Amino acid sequence: MTSATFSSIFSRTGCLRKDGVSSSKADTWNAKKVFVKCSVSTKTQKAEKEVRLGVLGASGYTGSEIVRLLANHPHFGITLMTADRKAGQSIGSVFPHLVSQDLPKMVAIKDADFSDVDAVFCCLPHGTTQEIIKGLPRSLKIVDLSADFRLRDISEYEEWYGQVHRAPELQKEAVYGLTEILREEIKGARLVANPGCYPTSVQLPLVPLIKANLIEPKNIIIDSKSGVSGAGRGAKEANLYTEIAEGIYSYGVTRHRHVPEIEQGLSDAASSKVTVSFTPHLMPMSRGMQSTIYVELASGLNFKDLHQHLKLSYEDEEFVVVLEEGAVPHTHNTRGSNYCFINVFPDRIPGRAIIISVVWFMFPVFVLKISASKFHIDNLVKGASGQALQNLNVMMGFPENTGLLYQPLFP
Repeated sequence: MTSATFSSIFSRTGCLRKDGVSSSKADTWNAKKVFVKCSVSTKTQKAEKEVRLGVLGASGYTGSEIVRLLANHPHFGITLMTADRKAGQSIGSVFPHLVSQDLPKMVAIKDADFSDVDAVFCCLPHGTTQEIIKGLPRSLKIVDLSADFRLRDISEYEEWYGQVHRAPELQKEAVYGLTEILREEIKGARLVANPGCYPTSVQLPLVPLIKANLIEPKNIIIDSKSGVSGAGRGAKEANLYTEIAEGIYSYGVTRHRHVPEIEQGLSDAASSKVTVSFTPHLMPMSRGMQSTIYVELASGLNFKDLHQHLKLSYEDEEFVVVLEEGAVPHTHNTRGSNYCFINVFPDRIPGRAIIISVVWFMFPVFVLKISASKFHIDNLVKGASGQALQNLNVMMGFPENTGLLYQPLFP
């Protein structure tokens, strides 16, 4: 915590000194000014906290975002951080914006000691997580931010991720971590599979509508756009500035790995198989996400029915906000936050709707538009690390907004 010792405070009505004695010598000081003399320590101090955390893969974007969010968490403290290629380094040397954090140096995963850890955030790449989590002590609570435990059907995992699932026994106990939809299941979980960013932006507006039979679970078209940080921190030619700047890049057309995750959640809501058309696009921005979703209305309904149902579904939720009719969400309005904005608009084509959802990588914003829908989140916050912290709060019995009440940054 930041410590501040105030030596004296002077106001037009007097002075409060260190010894607590008040006086009112207005003739001694300029009554129009307020004088504050203080010494401030800006170095974040280590403090004993009741839940000791490990961050596996702390040198990546999601890992560093976890560290940033935990800086203000009153109950969670980091006692272990791993990063194989950055072993021996401090978090501040890898991410200078975190230099004020007084944290243990990062170590290789093979050298990690879990004797002083109660729970872990696993921020490792897809395909490497299963065997590592399989080897962790059973006493640990785990939130996995990779895709390795999101798909219940391991044959689907093998089809879409191109490798054999190495921990099928753990897959049986993993709980999908879409907090607002599966909160009760998450409470009793040991292993939570944190949702992907695109699936978060799609399922939050669609699941309540499908469950209530307000839209047809067919002919759903999803057009999503993401900032470059969603691709991770690894050096890739396709993510170079000259490859990304001043253009839009469609990728994973018909074969993006988030397709089966989206369809799994929507099929659960519909109690029948749902197939979607999903195309993601890379945008020349570092963070943020928007999904525009085109849906068919159930017979006899209009966009106001959808809007009203979403309002009722999320009226008690901290981080999902259904905007007033006509308000269009923008990614920059969720920047750096865990919020998700949703709205619904009527389409010009009768019987259809457009849903727009927006999040900041970590936090979402949604807009639902009859025939089209927009959803906006922060891909690193609500779309990743923020939702992971929200899930661990639930797992550990703390209010789920703890450490997450950052307001969006604007401009």
